[in-house]
Amino acid sequence: MRDPPRPAVVTMRAVGYAYPWDVLGDPAFIDRVRRLGLTRVAIASAYHTTRAATPFHPRHTLVSARTAALYRPVRAQAWRGRRLAPVNADWVDDPDPFGHAAEALTTAGLEVAAWIVLTHATRLGEQCPDIAVVNCFGERYPYALCPQSAEVREYAATLAAEAVRDVDCSAVVLEACGQLGVEHGGHHEKTAGAYAPSILRLLSICCCTACREAWRIRGLDPEPVVQQVRGAVDSARSGAPSPDLTETLDVVLSVRQWATDTLRRSVIDAVRAAVARPVEVVLHAQPDPWATGALPGLTSSAPDDVDTVVAQCWATGSESTDSMRSLVETLDGRAAAGAYVTVLPPVGVDDFGPHLRALRDAGTDDLHLYHLGLAGPDRYPLLAEAVVHASTEARV
Repeated sequence: MRDPPRPAVVTMRAVGYAYPWDVLGDPAFIDRVRRLGLTRVAIASAYHTTRAATPFHPRHTLVSARTAALYRPVRAQAWRGRRLAPVNADWVDDPDPFGHAAEALTTAGLEVAAWIVLTHATRLGEQCPDIAVVNCFGERYPYALCPQSAEVREYAATLAAEAVRDVDCSAVVLEACGQLGVEHGGHHEKTAGAYAPSILRLLSICCCTACREAWRIRGLDPEPVVQQVRGAVDSARSGAPSPDLTETLDVVLSVRQWATDTLRRSVIDAVRAAVARPVEVVLHAQPDPWATGALPGLTSSAPDDVDTVVAQCWATGSESTDSMRSLVETLDGRAAAGAYVTVLPPVGVDDFGPHLRALRDAGTDDLHLYHLGLAGPDRYPLLAEAVVHASTEARV
C-alpha cells in the first residue's frame, strides 16, 4: 500500500522596502538586512515627494525630498523635447542614488527590486495642469497624473526604463500604475474621514479632457456625465436618494481600466527592453476595481501581465484579510498574492503577529514589509517577526 500523500509545505517570501538614502552612507544597513534574514530589498528608484525619518542613519535624522524625482542620472537624451520629465534628487549627495544603493546590495549578495512610482508627481501636475486628474466639480488633483493621457503613459514608460537602466535588479515594483484619486497624503492633509467611501469613489472619477474624449468615443456625452456624477455627490452629501448611474459608471470604469492596462503594458515593455536579464514584475493594486491611489484597482487582465500583485494590508483586522481573500480569489492562481504590511504606528505590537497569521490563512504568498529605513529600534523586532513568520513552514 502506498503511503498517503504528504501535505504541501508552504512558505511566504519576505521583501523589505527602503529608500536609497537609507543605504547610502550607512555601512550598517546591509548588516541589519542580513540579521533580519531578508534576501530581497525593494529600493525606490523613482519616488514622490516625502519627508522621511532615518532613525538608524549615522549622518542624518531626516531627509526632505522636495518633489517627485528619478533617483538615477536624468539623461537629457532620454527626455529631449518632452514637457513631462523628472528631476534629479539633489537632496541626496550622490549622482546615482538608486544605482549605487543597488550596487552595494547586490555586491553583498542581496537581490534588488526597483521600486518605481509612476503617476504621482505634484510638480508635473502643477506645471502641466492639462494632464492632471480633474473631478466632477472641475477641481484638479495636481499630484495625480491621468493615465488616459498618452503623454502621461509615455512619461511613465520612459521613467520606468530609465529607473532600471544598467542596474542589476531582479524585479520591479510598480506603484501608482493607474489613476490616483481624491485621497492623498498631502502636506497637512485635512480631508480624512470627511466623506463617505461612496462619495470618495465619485470624487475620484477623472473628468479631464482626455477622459471626456474617451467617454465620447464610447458613446457617452461628456457634459451630462459630469453633471450626473456631480449630482450624485450633491445627493449623497445632502442625504437625498442617489440616482442610478450604473450604466454610465460601467462605461466610465471601463475607460479608466483601458488606460490602466495600456499604461501597465507600456511600462512593462519598457522595463524588459531596458534590463538585460529576466525581471519579475510586481504590481501594487487593490482587488476593488474602483480603487484609486498608490494601489489602484486591479483590472481583469493585469494578473496575466505580472508575476505578483500586492494589496494594501496595513490595517490590522478584517478589512485587510477580507481584501486579501478577495485578491486571492480574483487572481485565481494567475499571479502570486502579496500583502503590503507596515510595522509603523498605529499598528499595535501585540496585534502584528495575529495579523500576519490571518493574512497567511487568507492565502498570502508574499509579505512586503514597510519600512527598513523608517522603522526605528522599537519597531525593528516586528520586521524580524515578519521574516520569521514568512519563512516558517505551514502545512496545507
